Amino acid sequence: MDPAEDEELMLASGRGDRAAFAKLVRNHLGRSNAIAVRMLGSAAEAEEVVQEAFLRVWQKAPTWRKDGGARVSTWLARVIVNLCIDRRRRARSVPLEEVPEMADTAPGADDVLALEERRQRVAAALAELPDRQRAAVVLSYYEGLSNAEVAGALEISVGAVESLLVRARRSLAGLLADLARTEGVVT
Repeated sequence: MDPAEDEELMLASGRGDRAAFAKLVRNHLGRSNAIAVRMLGSAAEAEEVVQEAFLRVWQKAPTWRKDGGARVSTWLARVIVNLCIDRRRRARSVPLEEVPEMADTAPGADDVLALEERRQRVAAALAELPDRQRAAVVLSYYEGLSNAEVAGALEISVGAVESLLVRARRSLAGLLADLARTEGVVT
């Protein structure tokens, strides 16, 4: 996604251009949904969060320039992460749905089962992390954002992002080792 194009689309949306807003949504819908699904573990809840996020984009578009120069994609990621954190705080017991399947050319049945079990263990471990650590992991590893972009999305320093990621990796390693032991799986 081109930041300059995003900026133009946001400004046009602020002037009421519905076609520009629709294009902005198309450009960011997939990534926005992926962030929300990974943060919440529920496709249905993620869809609601993403809808709310894009409603906020439409409402904020007329005053976009006053946002301090953040990139549209970074600002949108921050909005989605914050909405997910708010939702998790309200619910506190979010059921973990099946993690979306990754495309695989022709795996055997054993490979499919092992991959699904591993995916479920990782999703369960990710769900155990504190909200900020989970957000840093999702944005950094799943969405491929740089530490600086993650820092912008979470409104923290790059050093704080690095610290969150170190703690998250340490926690995930422990959680995955515990899960593997309780399930009798060798990691």
